[in-house]
Amino acid sequence: MPLNILDPVSTIMTKKLITVHPKDTLLDVKNLFDGNKIHHLPVVEFKKLVGIITKTDLMLYERSYENVPYKDVFETSRLKAYAVGEVMTSGMAKMSPGERITVALEVFKENMFHAIPVVQDDELVGLLTTHDIINALAE
Repeated sequence: MPLNILDPVSTIMTKKLITVHPKDTLLDVKNLFDGNKIHHLPVVEFKKLVGIITKTDLMLYERSYENVPYKDVFETSRLKAYAVGEVMTSGMAKMSPGERITVALEVFKENMFHAIPVVQDDELVGLLTTHDIINALAE
């Protein structure tokens, strides 16, 4: 069935999510990104969305110590020392599952991010990414 941009975002959003807690370390985040084909990790506390951390956030953080001697040892200890809550983005766009895909397209068009958390009653229920939209278009 072709993508209908008037359908709710719940029809194409990713529902099986990998999430992190604000107290998880950046090393946890790196391991999740390295072990999965994902680029965004919602940050939740008791099912409530409190932020998001992206692969780009982590890469920018890692670049800050690119030319340090013993980089691997330094990187691991530094990634263990910092918590997700210190690096995550907390002021983000959110959508409800019933909002139309057209709304998401406008948000993506006007902003420089590629994922919108989907929340219902303050609880994270999904994540809509530009990849989800591309997949829906390709089907």
